[in-house]
Amino acid sequence: MSKLYCNSLTEYSRFVTREVMVGTIGFGGNNPIRLQSMTTTDTMDTIKTVEQSIRMIEAGCELVRITAPSLNEAKNLEVIKAELVKRGYHTPLVADIHFTPNAAEHAARIIEKVRINPGNYADKKKFEHIDYTNESYEAELERIQKRFLPLVKICKEYGTAMRIGTNHGSLSDRILSRYGDTPLGMVESAFEFLRICEAENYHNIILSMKASNTQVMVQAYRLLVQKMMETGRNYPLHLGVTEAGEGEDGRIKSAVGIGTLLEDGLGDTVRVSLTEEPEFEIPVARALVERYSNRKGHGPIKKIDGALPYDPTDYKRRETREVINIGDHNVTRVIADLSAKETITPANFYAYGYTYAPQLDKWNLSDMAVDYMYLGNNRIDFDIPGTLGLIYNSEVWKELKGAVRSYPLFCGNEFFASDKISNELNFVVADSNVLTKEFIEKLSAQKNVTLILDTFNAHAMADLRRMFIDLELNKCKIPVIIKRNYVDLDDQDFQMHAATDVGALLIDGMGDGVWIKQQNCVSPVVCNSTVFGTLQAARTRISRTEYISCPSCGRTLFDLQETTAKIRVRTDHLKGIKIGIMGCIVNGPGEMADADYGYVGVGVGKISLYKGKEVVKKNVPAEEAVDELISLIREHGDWVEKVV
Repeated sequence: MSKLYCNSLTEYSRFVTREVMVGTIGFGGNNPIRLQSMTTTDTMDTIKTVEQSIRMIEAGCELVRITAPSLNEAKNLEVIKAELVKRGYHTPLVADIHFTPNAAEHAARIIEKVRINPGNYADKKKFEHIDYTNESYEAELERIQKRFLPLVKICKEYGTAMRIGTNHGSLSDRILSRYGDTPLGMVESAFEFLRICEAENYHNIILSMKASNTQVMVQAYRLLVQKMMETGRNYPLHLGVTEAGEGEDGRIKSAVGIGTLLEDGLGDTVRVSLTEEPEFEIPVARALVERYSNRKGHGPIKKIDGALPYDPTDYKRRETREVINIGDHNVTRVIADLSAKETITPANFYAYGYTYAPQLDKWNLSDMAVDYMYLGNNRIDFDIPGTLGLIYNSEVWKELKGAVRSYPLFCGNEFFASDKISNELNFVVADSNVLTKEFIEKLSAQKNVTLILDTFNAHAMADLRRMFIDLELNKCKIPVIIKRNYVDLDDQDFQMHAATDVGALLIDGMGDGVWIKQQNCVSPVVCNSTVFGTLQAARTRISRTEYISCPSCGRTLFDLQETTAKIRVRTDHLKGIKIGIMGCIVNGPGEMADADYGYVGVGVGKISLYKGKEVVKKNVPAEEAVDELISLIREHGDWVEKVV
């Protein structure tokens, strides 16, 4: 694929867009990447909304978004704005609009920005497939234009900015019928509305392509930029993963999606969507963004000549041969690093998913049990679990007698000079200096080798990606472990950096395994959980239940944090099941996208339950809804009892 979606894949360079002013704050252009969030209060409760907005602003929020589901809320935005100004806060406000053009048109006259969703601004979703002719499709576009044009004219007259925010889960039936549930459909959904704006010479626009599925989200943004570059457009980008969730899961998932794009210089404003208080989103967004303030001047990375050997807008896992249980069809493997330990006991395995019961002389495995452990020069004197492999430095491995499931690690060309190698599996470490064409050709001839790619380049992900590209260009099918080293990071920065560096490669189908070494960093438990969380967020290895949980807002009809916690306690053992927890119908069947089951607020104290995108139980009392959800999962054969 020759069409690129960024300035460079090998040299960090931010994609420069036109500047869009939101009030007095500039977005895009040469402005810093802006941080924003969204209130969770009832918009009609002025004081609560103002006080929450102030907490967000003081945390570093540069743009406050507030839901306006009807004209009444839109009118109250003026009151909220006045109260903020009275208290000395002039941060621009955004009205979040779904389904209600009259609310958007009113808001556009009184605040600095409106956000519209092209999937539901002029359409009501019925999940119908319609066979359009060219004429009937054009007629639909004319209908949209009549619906949307008044808002465009108001924004132009009042100098109001607009975000055209496409969501993967709420594409219109029209788009789905013609383009399918695809990144291309997401881009075209935005372009339908963008063309109407441009015909009126209105360009004060920011674009977004949000999805809960990180692969879809990244592909859509890349395709959007590619289409903009082809057509001479350069609108700023608002980055976000929709319904990322809560806690560690939400942070890692956001880093995988947002960080992947930031790595390539894409993004002008960031919102991290956590099912938590909105002020807690800002430090996470800042941790993602600040990493790129000093990225320029990194070590040189060999430029790419010609077309890419993979399609960055269509996921396909890199094709590799199988070596024991690594590569080919196998799940992405995980290597833990115990090389720094002075002595190793069974207790050291606990953080990596293995617990030993001495009375039974038995190992127990969790869903986050690693596949290999690197021991370096250490040795152990106890039996290991039957699913685990051990990796030793090659000279130590050569001295072992009768060790089972034990394999050597060689540094680069040391492998070819060795007098002894494993007949089963050899790990060979290489960086970009070692990975020459000659080295790749020699290594490709070996059938029992797994390559470990390592880097100390500050632009680490791009350096590793370049090495993967070299392997592809030389038609090398050897499986590859992604190795990253982190020093002196707190828990949050470690999670953000690791999920970005590793997740960005996994999103493009690169990597058959992951090895993260932390020094003076997080605990082994956090390290292991981060690795498995990243694999899950990138959808390359599912080890736990996935919760697609929207951040609460003024439309929310129940306590999202409390409800999510209740559902998690009951269902967190259902490996591989995806449960959508949505506060209102706006973020209901559409936004859940590919969830297996859905829990959606439809009225005060009323919940509707979904199987896929089909509602199967309506208006369930909230106090009974979690039990009814469990019953629904049982009915469809996805329930297993929790082992205590």
